[in-house]
Amino acid sequence: MKKIICIIISVFMILSMSLIAFAEKETIVGNLSAKSAILMEISTGKVLMELNADEKLSPASITKVMTLLLVFEALEEGKISLNDRVTASQNASSKGGSQIWLKEGEVMTVHELLKATVIASANDACTALGEYIAGDETAFVSMMNERAKSLGMNNTCFENCSGLDDTVTNHYSTARDVAIMSRELMKYEKVKEYTTIWMDSLRNGETQLVNTNKLIRYYEGATGLKTGTTSKAGYCVTATAERDGMELVAVVLGSDNSKERFEDAKKMLSWGFANYSIYKPQIDNSLITKVKVFYGVENFAKTIVEAPKPILIEKKIKDNITQRVDMCVDVEAPVEKNQTLGKIYFEIDDEIIGECAILSENRVEKRDTWFIFLLLWSSFTKKS
Repeated sequence: MKKIICIIISVFMILSMSLIAFAEKETIVGNLSAKSAILMEISTGKVLMELNADEKLSPASITKVMTLLLVFEALEEGKISLNDRVTASQNASSKGGSQIWLKEGEVMTVHELLKATVIASANDACTALGEYIAGDETAFVSMMNERAKSLGMNNTCFENCSGLDDTVTNHYSTARDVAIMSRELMKYEKVKEYTTIWMDSLRNGETQLVNTNKLIRYYEGATGLKTGTTSKAGYCVTATAERDGMELVAVVLGSDNSKERFEDAKKMLSWGFANYSIYKPQIDNSLITKVKVFYGVENFAKTIVEAPKPILIEKKIKDNITQRVDMCVDVEAPVEKNQTLGKIYFEIDDEIIGECAILSENRVEKRDTWFIFLLLWSSFTKKS
């Protein structure tokens, strides 16, 4: 009887906490000043909160997230290096808005142009990087749109690599698509070496750089990422932060002023950190057994467990997670290396929230006639 009462109380408490968290989320969404917003957990891509997340809007300089993604992919693939020297074109040096006043023919390294693009949102530096990778800005913008399509950013179209929108007619994105490309960019740990810089300089200290993302200085765990502001777009930000091994991205588009965009981002991020966490499964190896192999040159197949992926969970239920193993007792040869022999399920109240495979460590060949003959001969000679 006491056990039943404890279960009822536990369920009641979980339901109460769920209702409170839901009410808090609805209050935050209802009080957002932005036209569009979304909160996403980066490792899983799960959306935790959204407001008009698929509305097509001008992203302003948040456009540069895609530019940066292509730059870091080119660095990863060895197509360019941070020490490469880039000569500014007339097109790059003529860009308005935020800039570092590049002169045509001026030379800077990829590293320096990255700092200018990330920290100061410099349109001239951003354009120089795009031209260096693709040859000219038009070709680079085609690369941006192709990459957006490959990521499933179905409501995005770029006309330039900087986000300047005073002369464009078909340059748009959505909060959801911005979160998708932000998530992809943050896979590169190197980018945080730039996005977390508050102040820096170029040209031997002559050009000062101050991060346009104020959260880097004032929000605990902030890791990036990019702001954007134009008269058409309003005030925008895609903000990333990490606490206790969980990283979130909050996208805010179309706020009326700079303060409101940062406040909206902080509200969403703080709610996410308060209510969710990343569960990293620890496998109970005592539950994993060898698998008997019929007609194999070995009697048993050794097993290994696939590394389990982190699971996003609500904090209130983290102590209710159980493991269930479902694996073969026996199998017929041949057994291939990495053949699935079972699975481990992670569950809460019989609901599967994650899984990982149990695999064969080695290939086990099927016995052939010659092997059987040798086995019988060995047995006979031992008896003799």
